[in-house]
Amino acid sequence: MKLLVQLALLLFCVPALLPAQQQANLLGTWDDPGLVGSTFYDNTYNEVWGLAVNGHEYAIVGSTAGTHFIDVTDPSQPFEAHFVAGNFQGGGVIHRDYHDHNGYLYAVCDEGQSTLQIIDLSGLPNDLEVVYDSGDYIRRSHNIFIDTSSAKMYALATAGNQTGYAAMRIFDISDPTDPVVLGSYNNFGGLVAGHVHDAYVRDNIAFLNCGNDGFAIVDFSDPINPQTLSTLTEYPFRGYNHSGWLSDDGQYYYMADETHGAAMKVIDVRNPCEPEVVSTFNAQVSNPFSIPHNQIAACGYLYVSYYYEGLVVYDISDPANPEKVLFYDTYPEPDGPSYKGAWGIYPFLPSGNILLLDMQSGLHVFEGMGDNCAASQELTPVNLDCLGINSTTTTEGVESLELFPQPASGLLNVRVGLAEGQRKVNVQLLDINGRPAQRFGTEQLQPGANLLSFELDPALPAGVYLLRLRGEGVQVVRRVIVQ
Repeated sequence: MKLLVQLALLLFCVPALLPAQQQANLLGTWDDPGLVGSTFYDNTYNEVWGLAVNGHEYAIVGSTAGTHFIDVTDPSQPFEAHFVAGNFQGGGVIHRDYHDHNGYLYAVCDEGQSTLQIIDLSGLPNDLEVVYDSGDYIRRSHNIFIDTSSAKMYALATAGNQTGYAAMRIFDISDPTDPVVLGSYNNFGGLVAGHVHDAYVRDNIAFLNCGNDGFAIVDFSDPINPQTLSTLTEYPFRGYNHSGWLSDDGQYYYMADETHGAAMKVIDVRNPCEPEVVSTFNAQVSNPFSIPHNQIAACGYLYVSYYYEGLVVYDISDPANPEKVLFYDTYPEPDGPSYKGAWGIYPFLPSGNILLLDMQSGLHVFEGMGDNCAASQELTPVNLDCLGINSTTTTEGVESLELFPQPASGLLNVRVGLAEGQRKVNVQLLDINGRPAQRFGTEQLQPGANLLSFELDPALPAGVYLLRLRGEGVQVVRRVIVQ
């Protein structure tokens, strides 16, 4: 019965019912016929990323040979401007992945004796420099994601010559060319992951796609003691939990299971402690082998690379009901139960053009949705009210609150500004569940700025806590990291 329902949903949403759909305008392509395909899937190409450096736009193309820097400044005539050979090459390569941060590109591969490569982009368009090339910490990694707000790189399903295998590992890259291991992880609130396949991270809140083991939302503000907000192991069209992307407003997560015929999911994460799948949708084609691979939500649209269907763009102005508005099939061969066609997608170039990489036919550059999302995009932090942790929770009278240093060790300073004085303000440190961890007593606060200093109990375990100030006219809760 479940299979019949799924097929009915697929057949119900055929393109003829949605006249608003348009075929995308293909601006240019790039392909190198001299490259070999992989032994397993005949995929010459894999991931695509995008860069805008010194007035030039680039598609970063992964292949069985390495990393190709394709200049797409003139999208009608893409050309290879630079190439960085992979440490492992040839038919054994299936996966490469990329992310950039602070003027550097980070590149990994998931096969063979590979390495983490860090590439200095400052010399573009004339040249570039590989400034780090080592397998000590990352020899193989399936995917990477960089939380640029905290300079943390999440290496997913990763192994290093010195560090061994981990379902997920986090690196501090505040020094961009000297990654430092912060921790290895595989247990997220009881969800034990054999591997984390992919992740999206915003301001330390990680949305983890854990393959056959399910989905988890985890706070890594304190990487020594991460806090799992929730897990999801049963949901409609459950398959191999592959990837996802958070909406700009931080309220919805668009998730794909890499399973033939499985619909994509819209997850309401306005309460990340209790995520809820509120709808499912698909490419609206009759292909029973239809399968989404990667997606990016940005500026009111969801961009998806489908293996056999190619490019599909959805309008998500109604976030729970994505509407297909743009498409382009990049794989003209017959559909099947394997994994062929479009692999990755990137919509953040200043031109607004969309980059899509097809595993067999190479790079496709499409006209975008008419805006410069890279310049206009505004990202909202994930709402943590469900933990009793507002970034600042105030009632009357509180004008400002600052805690320092963060993380705190030994001493915590609090600078609080009040419109009116308070005779008795109770100050407590609570654990993540709201239970008292350390009492600091009461304080008499004056109008204007007040500076308070509290000695932390040396026996207090490292982790995430809540500082609460409560009085007749004051009610403030602020998250504190103790190390």
